[in-house]
Amino acid sequence: MTAHRDRQAVPQPAPRTSPPGLRTAVPVLAALVAAALAGCSSAPAGSAEGAVGGGEASLVLPDLSQATTAIGIDGRLLLVIGMGICLLGLGFGLMTFLQLRALPVHRSMLEVSELIYTTCKAYLARQGRFLLMLWAFITAVIVVYYVALVGFGWGRVAIIVAFSLLGMGGSYAVAWFGIRVNTFANARTAFASLRGRPHDVHRIPLRSGMSIGMVLISLELLMMLIILLLLPADIAGACFIGFAIGESLGASALRIAGGIFTKIADIGADLMKIVFKIDEDDPRNPGVIADCTGDNAGDSVGPSADGFETYGVTGVALVTFILLAVESPALQATLLVWIFAVRAAMIIAAWAAYALNSAIVRSRFGEAERMDFEKPLTSLVWLTSILCVALTFGVTALVLGDQPDALWLKLSAIITCGTLAGALIPELVKAFTSTNSRHVQEAVKSSRHGGASLDILSGVVAGNFSAFWLGIAIVGLMSIAYLVSLTGLEDLMLAPAVFAFGLVAFGFLGMGPVTIAVDSYGPVTDNAQSVYELSRIEAAEGIDAELREDFGIIPQWGRAKDMLEDNDGAGNTFKATAKPVLIGTAVVGSTTMIFSIIIGLTDHLRENVENLSLLHAPFLLGLITGGAVIFWFSGASIQAVTTGADRAVSFIKDNIRLDPGAERASAEDSRAVVDICTKYAQQGMLLIFLAVFFATLSFAFVEPFFFIGYLISIAVFGLYQAIYMANAGGAWDNAKKVVEVDLHMKGTPLHEAAVIGDTVGDPFKDTSSVALNPIIKFTTLFGLLAVELAASLTAQGMGTLVHVLSGAFLLLALVFVHRSFYGMRIQESDAEELTEDLIEEAAS
Repeated sequence: MTAHRDRQAVPQPAPRTSPPGLRTAVPVLAALVAAALAGCSSAPAGSAEGAVGGGEASLVLPDLSQATTAIGIDGRLLLVIGMGICLLGLGFGLMTFLQLRALPVHRSMLEVSELIYTTCKAYLARQGRFLLMLWAFITAVIVVYYVALVGFGWGRVAIIVAFSLLGMGGSYAVAWFGIRVNTFANARTAFASLRGRPHDVHRIPLRSGMSIGMVLISLELLMMLIILLLLPADIAGACFIGFAIGESLGASALRIAGGIFTKIADIGADLMKIVFKIDEDDPRNPGVIADCTGDNAGDSVGPSADGFETYGVTGVALVTFILLAVESPALQATLLVWIFAVRAAMIIAAWAAYALNSAIVRSRFGEAERMDFEKPLTSLVWLTSILCVALTFGVTALVLGDQPDALWLKLSAIITCGTLAGALIPELVKAFTSTNSRHVQEAVKSSRHGGASLDILSGVVAGNFSAFWLGIAIVGLMSIAYLVSLTGLEDLMLAPAVFAFGLVAFGFLGMGPVTIAVDSYGPVTDNAQSVYELSRIEAAEGIDAELREDFGIIPQWGRAKDMLEDNDGAGNTFKATAKPVLIGTAVVGSTTMIFSIIIGLTDHLRENVENLSLLHAPFLLGLITGGAVIFWFSGASIQAVTTGADRAVSFIKDNIRLDPGAERASAEDSRAVVDICTKYAQQGMLLIFLAVFFATLSFAFVEPFFFIGYLISIAVFGLYQAIYMANAGGAWDNAKKVVEVDLHMKGTPLHEAAVIGDTVGDPFKDTSSVALNPIIKFTTLFGLLAVELAASLTAQGMGTLVHVLSGAFLLLALVFVHRSFYGMRIQESDAEELTEDLIEEAAS
């Protein structure tokens, strides 16, 4: 039998090309924006009359040698020790990387793993060129803004540009490292399953995740410490803002494009199970390799870049707050030293928790034949949380113990609210997405008789309920932090509640290496299943004897498959737990960044404070507008997946060969599916990015307090939309896993219903929800520059021009919003073709 038809196959996009129009669109748009902004300048660069403030780029760090510690250690020396801890963290990650590479693996599995890595490399290389084009676009705007309008010298502007490239490069580098580690681990995990011992199947994905987490957090912190310690204090602000913009740009592009790519491929592979009654990882399916690549592009590249950016941007927000809100230079220096000392201590806590948890799990399950794969991950999260809390109090007492009014105790308690959230939120997420949860069981039960319809409705219920409970938990912990901030912190700084919220986000990220580790666990377990099936190792001649002689293994074929599927369910659950942590951090951390804008607009809360009220109409309108943008973004990102998946499915159906002699899809067909996924991922990401960019400029120019309301709104709407979509998708995903693993009902109507529910949940949980995090932070960061520019030009008597530009930018944004659907929708020719197919099927 063959599924090849006479209809012409989908044209394959040429390799190594950018999305249509990208090469011309980016330079032209950059030139237009630069020209518009340059036209605003009313005075030569550097003149006092035309210059504006420069915002965060003009901030000057205090002399860190002023920092005092309770134990008498110089503040700079303490940060040097922190740099040493970062180097040890990098060493741990690299050592684990080498150990993973040295683990035994059969050549059939290694070949599949390396094929996956090869396609991942091609994808990342194309994304790298894509990122450089976007960076050139942003750089043009940055240069015009700081040179023509702010009046910075070329040296300072060059520093901002260089650090923006460094920040983007950091996001890109950790993404590349994550893919290489995961593609080592996937084949080793698949091979380890042959021994029939679940401990090995658990241990390898977690080791790879910890390697990524330690490298990511250590590299991020090391870069920020270099800025603090080795660069002149008067350029540190420029370094930080450039670094944050670069990180945010890299994370936005990689997260959005990766999320679109992976779900196009995933849906293509999943739907073939229904259409042709084949396994998801059937080697004859040209979409399987693209699906494996997507597991890494969406679930490894995206989270790695996102985590790197989240950690950095939250740090920049806290640094900015301290410099703006704390008056005493000595206290500024002490608080800066304290924050980064605690960050370094938390790296130690994560490593210690991992080592201790591994020893406990090995003693309990090392030789066991069965284990609950979720339990060791749960114990790791809680153990890390406990150690982070202990070290937070210990280090804070050592650094701030001599400050008056028990400052160390108050700040430690506030951070602990965030650290506990990092452990509590995964528990709440598991209540809605775990294979053992009642909500997932409800989805399975409802689909027995109600099919895909009731399965989908049950997932919607799980997502909505989860948004409520997680929202209440976050509000509760933030409220505790707020109450602590009322106990005397107002004597030390402006808006202590805002600082408290920033520290809650800081506490969220204290468990950074472990959060990234349990998130990275998922793509490895998912890939391990695929590697096992694609290798066809069971069918190899003389394989049992070969494994006994070469590896000393008596293969447990049936148990191996069951363990890999069961472990994938745990991976799905813990991938879901990391999403609300990252989006929660984005929302809570963005509050701190928004404060920077408010400080400037209100002259340190001395004027115009009444405009931060529902009685000020622009502020209220901004609140309403933010919700509209969040819902557009959710639709636009899913539209890119829908159209790309339609093209991929059409191509696969036309080219899949299921003849009795067919063993696997051709390399050419597999590459064509990867190219289709890449093409639509980049097109969708470009349209979304440009719409967000111009909307940010427009709303910042229309009225500053409108923009404040807008930023608050996208944070709040984005929080609940992301939690709802992530956990609804997680429930659908694991409902399918229950049907496949626990009930062994593949190929049944119940399985078809679960698969359809999962394909709905795929873009929910891995495209739209996760991409809201970098979008919120990029908008807030870039908005810092835009709103200051608008306010400064208005103060110079150019309010009319500012409003004209706002309208022009809004029109540009609406063009890209329009294109994000009408330029991405399934074409009419496809609809006609579909009608012909339906007529043919009805006639037959």
